[in-house]
Amino acid sequence: MPTFQNADLHCHSVVSDGTLTPEALAVRAKANGVELWALTDHDEIGGQQRAAAAAKAAGLPYLTGVEISVTFAGETVHIVGLGFDAEDPAMVQGLADTRGGREKRAREMSDQLAKVGIKDAYEGALRYVGNPELISRTHFARYLVEAGYCKDTPEVFRKYLTDHKPGFVPHRWATLADAVGWITGAGGVAVIAHPGRYAFSPNAEFALFSEFKQHGGRGVEVVTGSHTPPEYAVYADMAREFGLAASRGSDFHSPDESHTDLGQLPYLSADLPRVWDLLADRIR
Repeated sequence: MPTFQNADLHCHSVVSDGTLTPEALAVRAKANGVELWALTDHDEIGGQQRAAAAAKAAGLPYLTGVEISVTFAGETVHIVGLGFDAEDPAMVQGLADTRGGREKRAREMSDQLAKVGIKDAYEGALRYVGNPELISRTHFARYLVEAGYCKDTPEVFRKYLTDHKPGFVPHRWATLADAVGWITGAGGVAVIAHPGRYAFSPNAEFALFSEFKQHGGRGVEVVTGSHTPPEYAVYADMAREFGLAASRGSDFHSPDESHTDLGQLPYLSADLPRVWDLLADRIR
């Protein structure tokens, strides 16, 4: 079985809220020394055939991927799925249902922004959307930067698109049991994405990891573009405590927006079991 160090198992294309095509991401990953790649678009697996074909053309081993939005303890949590059957009917239908609430949420966000003087934000955000079913806060952020309301997307989120700000509208996503069930039912492995990003108390975080494992989750992102170096150590310890395999991914969205490029993260600690070793027979 091949051994991989530079695996990048978390990134996004124009099929969700990235700015590059699946084909361009495959070429970029290969050029950056990635040895194993997965495209993990938000709540969407429509780019998987393109990504797999592009990876094959580039000589890059590939795992199917997705990042599913989940509501847990009142917060939005992301669960990455790897190595599943992208044609599994339950997963396809579940993701379609999850995407269904995005347009209503986006129109409510636009209405809220109009009340503070930002007109036609929905129409502006649509210009940045590759897939209208997946319109998101990121697309609104890009429009607000282009229109001159903020200098960059982090400023947009700080001023408008986070809890208690004018453009924030919560959305009810899938449950943790739903997401893990779809992934495992399709033959894949479920992974908690970038756990350091969530504003959980220690008790709530423990509950997330405990319930995730009870539902059949088997991995956690330890080294990610969303974690600080101290958090690498924290979540390596969490992986050990809960008996979870470690994953690694840049969470790359765009050459202009992402501070971590594909393949540019530190390697995982040598003692941690790798999530991709659980999926050796699924690597294309």
